[in-house]
Amino acid sequence: MSKLSLAVFLVFATQTLCAQSYGIGRPATEAEIESLDVTIGPEGRELPDGSGSVQEGAQVYEVRCKECHGESGAGGDHAALVGNPEQLKQAPPIKTVGSFWPYATTLFDYTRRAMPFEEPGTLTDDQIYAVTAYVLHINGIVDENATLDRESLPKVEMPNRGGFVRDPRSKP
Repeated sequence: MSKLSLAVFLVFATQTLCAQSYGIGRPATEAEIESLDVTIGPEGRELPDGSGSVQEGAQVYEVRCKECHGESGAGGDHAALVGNPEQLKQAPPIKTVGSFWPYATTLFDYTRRAMPFEEPGTLTDDQIYAVTAYVLHINGIVDENATLDRESLPKVEMPNRGGFVRDPRSKP
């Protein structure tokens, strides 16, 4: 057992022991578990209802993203979002949405969980679809008239999709 595995085991064992011995804590409800089970896979089966266009996304980006990611995703205080697979050949490689990410659903998932940096989880699903459409557009991946939703987003072909190999141990 690795040190990390042992540490994780000890934390959970201690929590369980304290809850049973001292009457603190409680089992999570189904609703609580469901609210945390928000991973969106490459196929997009877990995507929520909603939609957003490139034009709507430009407005969301201007207000909620530009300060950190710069004008048109070129980079500001934080990482650039715009790039192409050729940048992966540089030393060190430049990893952006346009150069590295294999699935458009990953962009939606990450934005939903972690953005905006100072207020993660504050964008609506429609705003996330919209800003995803905008970021894909400024990378030249979707047309300026694109509107994304749970059906169209998983169909977006990312430039580096072929740069990854699926783990054969995982279920599709």
